[in-house]
Amino acid sequence: MPAIGRWFVRKMIKAKKMLLSFCCWVMRNKYILLVACFLLALLFLVHVDINKRTDGKGVQVDIPHEVMHHLADSYDWHFTTFGETHVTLHLPIIVKSCVDGEWHVFTSHDVPDGFYFDENHHGKVYERAADGTPVKPWDFSITKLVAQLIIVVVLLLCIFLSCARWYKKRDETSPAPRGFVGTIEMLVMYIHDDVIRPCVGEHQYKKYANYLLTMFFFIFTTNLVGLIPGAANVTGNINVTLFLAFCTMLAINVFANKIYWKEILWPDVPWWLKFPIPLMPAIEIFGIISKPFALMIRLFANMMAGHAVMLSFTCVIFFGTTLGLGAGMGLNLFSVIMLLFMYALEVLVAFVQAYVFTLLSSVFIGLAHVEHHGE
Repeated sequence: MPAIGRWFVRKMIKAKKMLLSFCCWVMRNKYILLVACFLLALLFLVHVDINKRTDGKGVQVDIPHEVMHHLADSYDWHFTTFGETHVTLHLPIIVKSCVDGEWHVFTSHDVPDGFYFDENHHGKVYERAADGTPVKPWDFSITKLVAQLIIVVVLLLCIFLSCARWYKKRDETSPAPRGFVGTIEMLVMYIHDDVIRPCVGEHQYKKYANYLLTMFFFIFTTNLVGLIPGAANVTGNINVTLFLAFCTMLAINVFANKIYWKEILWPDVPWWLKFPIPLMPAIEIFGIISKPFALMIRLFANMMAGHAVMLSFTCVIFFGTTLGLGAGMGLNLFSVIMLLFMYALEVLVAFVQAYVFTLLSSVFIGLAHVEHHGE
């Protein structure tokens, strides 16, 4: 065979190996590629929508305003915009009037007379009294955050009921669970055996295992659902993290033993640190509040910051409409790469924050059940 023929055969064999390697890589990373394609399609729709509404001349975007607008709660769920058509789900607004004492149910699309949305109070619903003064009614509306919380609860019920159904059908000859059920079992056993049991203690961990596992999966699932484009950032809302931290504070202090309260109210320190000025008891009592406060701020700040960064990179795409074709394409490519990186990082952060919240809650609960050891 001539030399050129041998060279051609070697190149074809090498190209075949490269093609097979690429196909194997695609099969191993198909979910990442699907997310990337979905994100690119979403960014393309946003880019086309901006050009349609500005006749292709570009638009100046106020990034801080856009970021805070998307992070804030609302009475409707906006998904996307096609030209002049807004795909929006108007959620029910349920209020009890402080003027006439009646219940009112309506949507943001059809607001009755006397009610309005006050932009000075984050767009919350208000009503006007007879003299024209603004009055805040009792608000029991299903906002975007509340709707997503309901979705997360239903999703968790479906997940664990399906797993329970699998275990109910299982017998002694059944193999170990695989796939989705095996993944859930791995997470449950990891959090139960490596986090809750050693941190809370051998004698007390069973009483708190259900609460701590529920807390972990609720935060983890909420964080993952919040990464879907158009979804709300539930754990980036301080009201939600405040409630979660408050539940942990109750679990710590309501069921604590006598030694825990003795160490808080009369710790083993020199007497002049306790009397006549109760310096150490005051510090320990402050610690009762500071521990759940740290849990609240850590989860809130990390999740809100991650979403704010992703939204900021999304807004950077809009500047490409004013920089010309070459610079615009380069800026858009940079934004897409950074968005993909941030999405991958936020998936990790979603697990880490749920893990850290559960770990610290377990540690604080374990400290509330410390046993007295002799000298």
